[in-house]
Amino acid sequence: QVQLVESGGGLVQTGGSLRLSCAASGSIFSINTMGWYRQAPGKQRELVATIASGGSTVYADSVKGRFTISSDNAKNTVYLQMNSLKPEDTAVYYCNAHETLGPNLSAYPREALKKGYLEIWGQGTLVTVSS
Repeated sequence: QVQLVESGGGLVQTGGSLRLSCAASGSIFSINTMGWYRQAPGKQRELVATIASGGSTVYADSVKGRFTISSDNAKNTVYLQMNSLKPEDTAVYYCNAHETLGPNLSAYPREALKKGYLEIWGQGTLVTVSS
């Protein structure tokens, strides 16, 4: 079973920094993309940033210039460096990964076969920015 293990969340003051880490473990054929999403109380989950195996990145407009996503493909690990944090950044941050389907298709759920990839979520880590 593949799992995403997150770390780095916590409490920080406005203007401070945090670095989140997420490592994929288990039997993995290949990870195509990894990223971060967040969900604030009473809000929908939203994209923060993603990075593909080739290095291309996507950022939400609200975090451009402040957050940086990076990855270590050999370790199947993704990082999110968060600088100049604001109270609006307070949320539960979830790690996400898209696993490329391997040759043993019987090992994957129907949803993954339909989409063409297996989507994996971490348990979430809380980031609180005090004002």
